[in-house]
Amino acid sequence: MLSAMTNKRDRHAVIRELIHSRPVESQEELRKLLRNRGWDVTQSTLSRDLRELRLARVPTADGGVRYAGPDHSAEETSPGLERILGALFRDVDGVGELVVMHTLPGGAQAIAEAMDAEEWPDVLGTIAGDNTILIICRSGSARERVIRLLAKLAKA
Repeated sequence: MLSAMTNKRDRHAVIRELIHSRPVESQEELRKLLRNRGWDVTQSTLSRDLRELRLARVPTADGGVRYAGPDHSAEETSPGLERILGALFRDVDGVGELVVMHTLPGGAQAIAEAMDAEEWPDVLGTIAGDNTILIICRSGSARERVIRLLAKLAKA
């Protein structure tokens, strides 16, 4: 078991190094880069690694995307919630204690991660797909506040 954890830790270090050294746009591109470094991983293992490392695809200044994580400089790869909402937000609506936000394709996970980092007291948690986020609020009035705040931040 110890060697498996060391193996995983080493693989994570290589993944971090790769995404810090160049723009990596897709899991398949990252898998090829890892293979070139001697790491032959499955897509499911790589997805799990990306989740554990808190890496998400974020927009770049040139209109592309790249993987980035919370340990990058804020200007380069870890934009605040306001900045990524402005770039990726499409619409938001809700019912009861639930809010559904639609984003541009590939934007949901980055926004959900940024929202989770904010630790809003009105939000119990988020679940993100590719372009949709389910936000679970503490109450109907909390849902209304969250929707107003998201719409305001998206327009800022």
